[in-house]
This record gives sequence, structure tokens and C-alpha cells, in this order.
Amino acid sequence: MAKDYTITHLKQLESEAIYILRETAAQFEKPVLLFSGGKDSIVMAYLAKKAFWPAKLPFPLLHVDTGHNFPETMDFRDKFVEEIGAELHVASVQKAIDEGKVVEETGPYASRNGLQTVALLEGLEEGQYDAALGGGRRDEEKARAKERFFSHRDAFGQWDPKNQRPELWNIFNGRKQHGEHFRVFPLSNWTEMDIWQYIKLENIELPNLYFSHERECFVRNGVVMGVTDFMELLPEEKANVKKMTVRFRTIGDATCTGAALSTAATLDDIIDEVAAARQTERGTRADDKRSETAMEDRKKEGYF
Repeated sequence: MAKDYTITHLKQLESEAIYILRETAAQFEKPVLLFSGGKDSIVMAYLAKKAFWPAKLPFPLLHVDTGHNFPETMDFRDKFVEEIGAELHVASVQKAIDEGKVVEETGPYASRNGLQTVALLEGLEEGQYDAALGGGRRDEEKARAKERFFSHRDAFGQWDPKNQRPELWNIFNGRKQHGEHFRVFPLSNWTEMDIWQYIKLENIELPNLYFSHERECFVRNGVVMGVTDFMELLPEEKANVKKMTVRFRTIGDATCTGAALSTAATLDDIIDEVAAARQTERGTRADDKRSETAMEDRKKEGYF
């Protein structure tokens, strides 16, 4: 009987991502893997473990902590890092505020999300990292669709989307001047559906925020927001707080990450829900709604 050499699209994506992770370790002196505790960075850390097994990860994880994260994310982060035996570094937005490097917004719409850029760039500089692996995917948002696998950043961490290096076949150019660095995106060609199908295939553990649960929520500008100590609610919002059955499609700073009304409690439920969804994955993110070019403007300044 002839051997079946058929490879699924998920195994093709896995192979590509592992190749990029190994290429990053080979081309750069001091890479770091950006880890938010979200599904994409969890998948990337999982792939990195596969790429270098049985050796330990050849680079640390870096979490940019806004201080306004969901507690479930922080609990999962610490447990996950311990389980995979990784080295975790934390870049703190609170520290940047305390040192006067950034000014915290005030009022009901205040968010620390935009302040992450300063903490991130400082964390990269302190660690002398020359490549930061990120879990960004091209299908998430139009600015992320412009990124290369190896995306150049200048000495100030800035990105110029009009001046990117060509990537022919699987040849990646990591040459840089002193002080410059690269952002590397091994999951660029994955979609949200690919991520969920791969998580199911590999039985990867996730924070419980991704699965439906009851939570006190309120609605702001059409977005369902979880009640936290970090947000100032308007009087009419306070009056309309109620328990809702929700889950999160993305996990970020609690002040700008909206939830989706959902009863999807299992990976199969979520895959079915994503297949039928009419709203984009980041459609509940208040940070992307601040302007038409909000993500690209942040990325030009050095954001993820």
C-alpha cells in the first residue's frame, strides 16, 4: 500500500512558522518572543517549543503589562510560563507612568493601551533585543496586512510601511544597522479560523476568557465591555450593568477589549461560531475605533 504523503493546510502553516522561528534564532543575536497571554502568542510559544525541542526555548518571553489586564490573563500567563519552563521578562506601563515617561489618560474613556508602545520599546532596549517575535496575523487588521514576515524597525522602533524589504520565496533579510531591530511574524499567513483549528488539533490550553461565561457587563458605543476596577462608567452605564453570557475573541487591555455575546463553551462551538461570524475579530476593540488609521499610526510609533 502506497504511503500517504498528503499534508494538511494546518501542517503547512505549522511548518512555515517553525521555519521562521528557527530562521529568527539563526539570523539574530538576541531575539525575544512577545507574549500577551492571548491565543496567538500562546500558539507561537507552543510552536517555538516544538521548533527547538528537546532544547529549551533559545529566547525569553516579554510581556508588556499595562497593569489593567484581566486577572484571568495574568493567572494563565504565570502558569503557562512555568509549565513550558520559559524565562519571562515584564515591561511595565505602570513603571513608565511612575517615572514620568508617559502620561496616563483620565476620564471614562481613558485607556493605557496606547501607552504600551513606550514600555515595549524600553523593554526591547533594556534587553538589547534585535528581533521581537509577534503573534500578529495579516487577516486581523489592514495595517497588520502590510507587515512582512521580517519587518524592519529603525533605531527609534518606528515602522515605515512604504519602505519594506521584498521577501522572495522564503528568503528573509534580517540585515540591520546598529540600534535597529526587527519584528518577526511567524503567524502572518494564519487566519483566526486556522488558529482555532490548530488549537483543537494540538489540544492547546487557553485562558477561560475565550470560552462563554457569565460576567457583569455594560454596553458602550455598541460594544459589550466587562466591568473592571480600571474603567470609569458613565451614570447611564452604571444603571445598565447586568450579567451577560459572553466570551472574548481577543485578549488585551481590559479598558479597550470588548466581549462578544456568546454561548460557545467548547472549541467546536467556537469554530462553528467563527465560521458564521459577520463581525471581524477586532470589531470589539475600542483601541481600533479611535480613528480610521489607529492601528497603523500606533505601529509607526513602535506598537506591536
